[in-house]
Amino acid sequence: MNNLLALGILMLTTSTGWTQTSFTLSDAKAYALENHLSITNAENDNLSAHQRYIEIRGMGLPQVAITGDFNNFLNLPVQVVDASFINPNAQPGETIQFRAGTDYSASGTLQATQLLFNGSYIIGLKAAGYLKSLQATSADITKEDVIFNVIQSYQLASVAKANTAFTDSMVIITEELIKKQNNYLELGLMKQEDMDQLNYSLLTAKDAQLAANLQYENALNLLKFSMGFPMENTITITDNPNTLLRSTNITNGSIKNNLTYTLLEQQVALTELEVKNNQFANLPTLNAYFQHTYNAYRNEFNFFANEQWFPQTVWGLQLNVPVFSGFTRKAVTAQSKIKLLNDQNNLLQMEQTLQFQLLQTQSNLAAAQSKYNLQQENVGLARSIYEKAITKEQIGEGNSIIVTQKYNQLIMSQAQYTASLIELFQARLDQDKIYNNILSTE
Repeated sequence: MNNLLALGILMLTTSTGWTQTSFTLSDAKAYALENHLSITNAENDNLSAHQRYIEIRGMGLPQVAITGDFNNFLNLPVQVVDASFINPNAQPGETIQFRAGTDYSASGTLQATQLLFNGSYIIGLKAAGYLKSLQATSADITKEDVIFNVIQSYQLASVAKANTAFTDSMVIITEELIKKQNNYLELGLMKQEDMDQLNYSLLTAKDAQLAANLQYENALNLLKFSMGFPMENTITITDNPNTLLRSTNITNGSIKNNLTYTLLEQQVALTELEVKNNQFANLPTLNAYFQHTYNAYRNEFNFFANEQWFPQTVWGLQLNVPVFSGFTRKAVTAQSKIKLLNDQNNLLQMEQTLQFQLLQTQSNLAAAQSKYNLQQENVGLARSIYEKAITKEQIGEGNSIIVTQKYNQLIMSQAQYTASLIELFQARLDQDKIYNNILSTE
């Protein structure tokens, strides 16, 4: 019984797939690759492109068909011939009419054809192979977009989670300070105005806490949507911002590795094949065929009886030589050449765009890194100043107004630090996308 229970649990686990609700960034990316509907559709398109290749390849393989015919002549066809054909003594111009044939006839035919030469088929087969590669690149772009959004939303959620921890700590510190200062208020060593100022700080801290929790909840919902995770289920993240910063190194590469650039390269190759295909349309085509037929003629419906069937076998070649198409083929070829020029220009323009974007991301990344380092030092300094102000207030050497000022200073520094952290994550992510490093770091 225990073995059956264990087997049932195992089957349930394997059938439902993912059961975890706590995710590292790597887990979140793996989940998205397996469950996001956009990626599923892209994989289906890959399968469709492969079947398209098989379809085109099959056009050059032998084509075999079996056909059958059955005829029942309600009125046999009438033949009219000159009477002298049967009777040499017949008068000139005299004709004889008679019905020829049988009431029933049937035939069965086996026919096979084979393409021997067709320039368009050769090019089409190559184009189908390129189409598979193009579709695979398109699927990779879809995956990259999904993973880009997963990384971005996970980083936002991680920063938001860290910010909730900060606001929680500020509420706790302020509450503890108020509890201690109540003793001074009761002894008359503290003004009510100062206590009101501290209570105001506590209300401000709680308001920031509510806002931070809402931001974190929204970030988690965005992450679930990016992953393709059920929106009604709960999810938690485990990687903190420091872990993410250490795991996302600044990378280098080549803009020609960019997936959009690769896609346009493949499009140029496809258009080149289209030009060749239109040129090859001027070449002859050659086909071979073989046909074997059995015919039967009956005055009674007894085709399944042991009666004679008459065989007929034929094979041959069919040559088709294009001569003149009213300049249609020439115009089609010219159009494909113009399209090729446009595709080549689009590729060059994409290279220039990526170079421009790369310069921007490199500048943004350097500025974001410097800003983050500055804000990290700044928030540490602001926290130290605030803690010292609290200490002085507790021993009676400070006042609540100074504490509130230092509190506001710390809040502002934390907000600037959070913004710089998000900006740094985004700059790294943008550069990784240009270099096509997002999928390579799965």
